[in-house]
Amino acid sequence: MEEKKLYNAVQKFIPLEGNREIMIETGKLAKQADGAVVVKQGDTMLLATVVAAKEAKEGTDFMPLQVEYKEKFAAAGRIPGGFMKREGKASDNEILVARLIDRALRPLFPDDYHAEVYVTVNLISADKDIQADALAGLAASAALAVSDIPFGGPISEVRVARINGEYCINPTFSQMKDVDLDIMVAGTIDNILMVEGEMKEVSEEVMLGAIKYAHEAIKTHCAVQMELSKELGKDVKQTYCHEVNDEELRQTIITELYDKAYAIATSGTQKHERQDAFDALEAEFAARYTEEELEEKAPLIHKYFHDDVMKKAMRNMILDEGKRLDGRKCDEIRPIWCEVGYLPCAHGSAIFTRGETQSLSTVTLGTKLDEKVYDEVLIQGSEQFVLHYNFPPFSTGEAKAARGLSRREIGHGHLAWRALKPMVPVGEENPYAVRVVSDILESNGSSSMATVCAGTLALMDAGVKIKKPVSGIAMGLISDSNTGRWAVLSDILGDEDHLGDMDFKVTGTRDGITATQMDIKVDGLSYEVLAKALEQARKGRMHILDKIQECIAEPRADYRPFVPRIEQIVIPKDFIGAVIGPGGKVIQDIQKVTGTTITITENEEAGVVDIFSPDKESISAALARIKAIVAVPEVGETYEGTIKSIVSFGAFVEILPGKEALLHISEIDYKRYETMEETNLKEGDKIQVKLIGVDSKTGKYKLSRRALLEKPEGWVEPERKPRPEGDKKKGFVPKRRGPKPENK
Repeated sequence: MEEKKLYNAVQKFIPLEGNREIMIETGKLAKQADGAVVVKQGDTMLLATVVAAKEAKEGTDFMPLQVEYKEKFAAAGRIPGGFMKREGKASDNEILVARLIDRALRPLFPDDYHAEVYVTVNLISADKDIQADALAGLAASAALAVSDIPFGGPISEVRVARINGEYCINPTFSQMKDVDLDIMVAGTIDNILMVEGEMKEVSEEVMLGAIKYAHEAIKTHCAVQMELSKELGKDVKQTYCHEVNDEELRQTIITELYDKAYAIATSGTQKHERQDAFDALEAEFAARYTEEELEEKAPLIHKYFHDDVMKKAMRNMILDEGKRLDGRKCDEIRPIWCEVGYLPCAHGSAIFTRGETQSLSTVTLGTKLDEKVYDEVLIQGSEQFVLHYNFPPFSTGEAKAARGLSRREIGHGHLAWRALKPMVPVGEENPYAVRVVSDILESNGSSSMATVCAGTLALMDAGVKIKKPVSGIAMGLISDSNTGRWAVLSDILGDEDHLGDMDFKVTGTRDGITATQMDIKVDGLSYEVLAKALEQARKGRMHILDKIQECIAEPRADYRPFVPRIEQIVIPKDFIGAVIGPGGKVIQDIQKVTGTTITITENEEAGVVDIFSPDKESISAALARIKAIVAVPEVGETYEGTIKSIVSFGAFVEILPGKEALLHISEIDYKRYETMEETNLKEGDKIQVKLIGVDSKTGKYKLSRRALLEKPEGWVEPERKPRPEGDKKKGFVPKRRGPKPENK
C-alpha cells in the first residue's frame, strides 16, 4: 500500500553571518490556528501561532491584541522547580520578550480592525548557546504572514551586539561576554519600529550605526516572509468591517470645536486643568443630543473629538508655533527639584520631581542571601543588583485599586535597571546585594526616566560607590507626512507621548549612553530625525545631570550608621570545607554564637567569605573564629592548646580550630616520664605549647612543652648517634636524656 503524506510542510531559509541560517517552516504543526510556523536556528525551535476572532466585540474601538511568550522547560531537558513541577505564571523574562513582540506588531494592524488577536510563541527546543528571544519577533510575524489576518507587516526583530568594535547579528550567549552594546531592533522592510537595549557608555553615532546595521538584516527577514506569504496565497488578507462612521458628524465636530480645542491646547495649563477643559468642551457638544441619540453617537463623538480635534490641535500648535501643551519650547526641560535622605530609616532615599512626574526611590543593602535567583529555561544564576518600579493608580489621580504587578511596571523597571546596571559596583568591588525601589507618586510622562534619576540619587545617598551618575530623558516626535515638517520634543508629557509619533527614551552618563527604548508609530522615520533626537537627548541628559549633582555631587563617604556592615575576607579553597564543617555544623555555630550572617562564594582561585551584621563586635568575633580555622600554624610560634586525647606516647593537642598536633611524652618536661599518668595531664586541659616542626612526608605537626620551660642547671642536650648499618630506619637516635651523672 502506498504511504500517504499527512501534511504539506513548506520551508524557507534566511542566511545569517558566520555560515548560520534560520529556517521557517509551516504546514506541519498547529494547523488549526489561523497561522502557525516553526522557526529554527541550530537546535533552537520556536512554535508561533496566531488566532483572530471572526468578528469584533460590540463597542470595541481599539486593537485587542494579546501576545504571550512561553519557554518550556522540556525544551532544555529540565524539570521546573517548585512543588507543582510544571510551568506556572510568566516569568519577568517571558513578559519582557512578549512586550518586545507586542510593541513591534501593534502599530501595524489597521486602525479600524478591532477583532481579538492572540499571538503565542513557545520555545519548544533550546540550544543552550542560542538566544531565543532574538527569534521571537520573527516567529510571530511569520505566523501572521501565513494567515489571512489583516496586518501591515511583515516585521522582524534581531539582536545586534558590538564585539571588539564590530557589529554582530543574533550573537550567541558565549559571544556576549565582551560586548559594549546589546540592543533589540524591530522593523519592516522599509522602517524601524522599535529599539530596546543596553550599552556601556557608547556614543550616539555607535548606537545609530547599530540600528542601521540591524535594519539591513531585518530587510532580508521580511523579504523571505513576503515570499512565503505569496507562495501560500496569503498575501491577500481577509476583508472586514469593524467600524461604522458618520462623516457628517465628524465634519461638524471639526468645524465647531477645533478652534476652541486649539485655544485650550495653547493655554499652557496643567494636566488635570487642561483635561477638564477638553472634557467640558466635548460634553457641551454632546449635550445637544438626546439620551437615545447618544447611545449611538457618544462613541463616535468621543473618537472624532480625540482624533480629529484634540490630537490635530496639539500637533499643529507644535509644528506651527513651536509651542507645547505646557507652554515650553521643543527642547526645554520641565522644572526639576531633588532631595536626598528624605526617609530617615531607609539605607538610602531620594525624591526626583520633574514637572508633574515624581519618583520616591529607596535603596536597601543586603547579603548574598538577598540576591535575586534565576532558575529559568536558559538562564540560571543570581543578580546582585535589582530595581523594582511601582506605578500606583493615585499617581495619575485614578480612583481604582492596585491589583498586582502589571507588564508595564515590569518593562519600565527593567529599562531603569539596564540604565543603572553598568554603574553599580558588584562582585569584589561591592559585597552588598543592592535593591532599588521606585514608587511613582505623580505621573505626567516619562516616569521610567524619573526612576533612573531618583535611583542615581538614592544610590549616592546610600553610600554605594557608583562609577558615575546616570540620568534619563524621554524624547517625542510630531511629524506631518503631507508637508514633511517635523519637530523633536525633549522631556515629553503623557499627552505628547499618547498623541505623538515617537517615544524615545535615552539614559546615560556624561560619557555615553547606557540604555535606550524607542517606539515609533509612523512610517518613514528617517535617520536624520533619529540623529536629531539623539543629539537633543544628549543635551537634555547633561542638563538633568547638572541638577542631580547640584543635589549630591558624589556618593557619601560612608554608609548610614544603621546599615548592616559586611566584612569580606578571602580564604584558600582548601579551607572552605573546614569553615562550613560537616553538614554546616561549624558555620552555623559561628553564626549562632556571634549573631552574624555568613556566606561563602567559591571561585576558581579561592573562597570569598562575607560576614554580615549591624554590630561590629559580632563581625570581629566571627572574623576571629574564621581566621583561626584558616590560619596555618607556624614553626616556632607558641599556642594555647586544648588537650583532646591522651595516648600512651603523649597527648594530642588542638592548637587552632580543627588542627591537632602531637605532644610527645619526651617533649612534656625535662624530667623523664615513663607513663602519661605521671604527667598529671588530662583531656580538656589548656596548656602552652610550641610548634617545633612539621613532618615533611606526612605534614603532621610536632609540639613541645619542654621548649617553653627553663632548662635545669647543668642541662646538656643529649648527643645523637647514627643508627647501625643495615637498620631500616634512617636518621639518628638520641642518647638517654637527663643530667650528667655528676649533676645528679
